[in-house]
Amino acid sequence: MMLLELKRVTFHHGQTPILRDFSLAMAPGEHRLLLGPSGSGKTTLINLIAGLRTADAGEIRIAGEDMAALPRAARDDLRRRRIGLVFQTLRLVSALSVRRNLQLAQALAGRSRDDGEIDGLLLALGLSHRAEANPRDLSQGEAQRAAVARALVARPDLLIADEPTSALDDANADRVARLLLDMAAQTGATLLVASHDARLREHIADTTMLLPC
Repeated sequence: MMLLELKRVTFHHGQTPILRDFSLAMAPGEHRLLLGPSGSGKTTLINLIAGLRTADAGEIRIAGEDMAALPRAARDDLRRRRIGLVFQTLRLVSALSVRRNLQLAQALAGRSRDDGEIDGLLLALGLSHRAEANPRDLSQGEAQRAAVARALVARPDLLIADEPTSALDDANADRVARLLLDMAAQTGATLLVASHDARLREHIADTTMLLPC
């Protein structure tokens, strides 16, 4: 069974088509880059997959579950348990330190608190010295890496990253890409990265192009 299935997904913003008849299937453990310019609907597609928005037409299934057919509470529960999201807007909880953001992500995913795992992720992402910092005191690149760590610490079945390297220099972009792939490989997670950053093609060979409607 495919972990992620999209069949002829269509979405409009008002009268403007954002996605039209888009289909995609990903098996457990598969890695794919969704590459497209700004305005091609990448963020909209991620929000549809996560159940944060509803498609006008088509079908989205995660592990066989039809997202549109689930009540809102069930969609929210599925997202917390099975999906790790790196949002383009990051969405770190500003009232909590970086460490507490990661502890919260573990708890929401139903995982036991594991500070050793958190310390390892922060070290791998070059954020050990920022563990107790408030997100608003981080640089854009540090905040982006913290958002990646928050998604990884939940150990999701489906890891989705929206522009995870857009604010990073070459060295940190390489670090984040390698960590996403390494963690996905270690946990068997399906990895979908949406980006306009062509540097990621060096890391993720399977690429689907998404062009504006």
